[in-house]
Amino acid sequence: MISLTSSMIQSLVNDIKYNLLPNLNVVSINPHDPVVIYTLPSPWKLIGTGNYAAVLSHPRFPDLVVKIYAPGRPGIEEEIEVYRHLGEHPAFSQCLYAEAPFLILKRINGITLYDCVHTGILIPEQVILDVDDALQYAKKRGLRPHDVHGRNVMLAHGRGVVVDVSDFLHHGSSKKIWNDLRWAYYAIYQPIIVRYSWCIPYSVLNFVRKCYQWLRR
Repeated sequence: MISLTSSMIQSLVNDIKYNLLPNLNVVSINPHDPVVIYTLPSPWKLIGTGNYAAVLSHPRFPDLVVKIYAPGRPGIEEEIEVYRHLGEHPAFSQCLYAEAPFLILKRINGITLYDCVHTGILIPEQVILDVDDALQYAKKRGLRPHDVHGRNVMLAHGRGVVVDVSDFLHHGSSKKIWNDLRWAYYAIYQPIIVRYSWCIPYSVLNFVRKCYQWLRR
């Protein structure tokens, strides 16, 4: 558990409102591609981007991250509701404060599966098992795990964690993408990529991602 006083949270909220937001330029160019950061005030650092939002950190608050939704992108209210349903679970973050267009979340330190494949860091099977268990837990909490893929699943201290739950209220084929990723792990990653110690260039990974998106559409 993170121990934070209300004054510490308020200090971060003030920095977000009066320093970060007025000087941040985050744009969603294509809803199927990650948002783009054009300007980011010091000392904020970019941790990662998703199709709806960017995740940032401040050096004064190393245990927290701030998720900022790009203008025009929906979903923040739904994500707040998802975190309310999830409560505390080791495979998910926690929402500690929310006020559109941002959330303050517990930080999870790790590396995405996408980056693991790029850098050659071994993804242990335990990650797959942990995410399977986490998605079952989410379903039992009345949620519909959705859009769980290699860019929002992380390897953290040998375990699997899901770092984007914004689509967990959506209807439809809830676990299709994760099921496909799990299949690829056992059918391609373990017997081929690991065996030959391949590091896959981002250009190839992005090509595969876009082809997969096209096939799903």
